[in-house]
Amino acid sequence: MSEKKAIFLDAPAMSLAGAGEALAKFSKKAAVLVNADAAGLAAKCEALGGVKCQAADLAAALEKNDFCLVEGGEEALAQVLEAANRRTLVVAACAEGVAFYGMAVNGKAGKVERKVDADDVALTIATIANLPISADCTAGIIYQVLKDPNLKLTEITKLEEALARMEQVMARNSREPWEKHDCA
Repeated sequence: MSEKKAIFLDAPAMSLAGAGEALAKFSKKAAVLVNADAAGLAAKCEALGGVKCQAADLAAALEKNDFCLVEGGEEALAQVLEAANRRTLVVAACAEGVAFYGMAVNGKAGKVERKVDADDVALTIATIANLPISADCTAGIIYQVLKDPNLKLTEITKLEEALARMEQVMARNSREPWEKHDCA
């Protein structure tokens, strides 16, 4: 199973109303926090373990790191979307606010009016991408952008079910040869 990845795109001058193909794809399925205060968000993402890289080198950087930080505009967004797969969360700080796209994001959320700050956005990124969270964190998860508000509980349930199936297979395979057939 591939690991979860996250990409943060810092593009304060980029508008989601642009005419590019990448922007159209991104805008169509992104949940946008229009009242987000993104001041200091890049530093918060870096504190979560984000590694700065160039958009052109993003695919190689994602091979080595779980969280990458990219600066740029629409061209960088096109490269980010090209490097992302279904297990990748893409977060873009742009002119309209902060947009979430990809893994575990409710693409039908559209514009979310909730007021959030950089701490809330960083915690939501960390929660979705399984990044370490500090013990003194006081931020709140932005549930309005999530596909499943019980994201972690659902993941734990799936893991427990997979473990139970593996235990059944191991128990079945550890029987003696004469116990495997009912030839009485």
